[in-house]
Amino acid sequence: MKEINLTTKISVYLLEECTETEKKLIEAAKQATKNAYARYSNFKVGAALLLENGEVITGNNQENAAYPSGTCAERTAVFFANANYPDQTIIAIAVAAHHNGEFTKDVVTPCGACRQVLLEAETRYKAPIKILMYSNDKVYVASSIKSLLPLSFGDEMLK
Repeated sequence: MKEINLTTKISVYLLEECTETEKKLIEAAKQATKNAYARYSNFKVGAALLLENGEVITGNNQENAAYPSGTCAERTAVFFANANYPDQTIIAIAVAAHHNGEFTKDVVTPCGACRQVLLEAETRYKAPIKILMYSNDKVYVASSIKSLLPLSFGDEMLK
């Protein structure tokens, strides 16, 4: 038997240690939680993308009684950006979650489907996407989505 060890480097910051650009992106993600439609879970997630041209695109989760029909904040933002700014590379994404009246104490990370969509964006634009995952106590920062999905399925599998 052979073992493979996979590691992921995550930097942990206090919000005040983030750059001004990162703080603005996190604030946009936090604001996006306000418009989430989370009638069933009351778990409101906001995402904010920073595009190469400086535009900030936000998205939030949209639930549905038929659960698989809803979509996450990250995918909402990415799909909007791809539809409206198809030539703009996504530089970074911030994610924040609001539950039971306050922002989460623990960092919320993108689900597997969102990681796959974000990985496709990295592949599409041939550039890493920095990810900022916010909580009340700290911010996790990863230098790319690929680092969150090390054994990923990509276009190279389809050849």
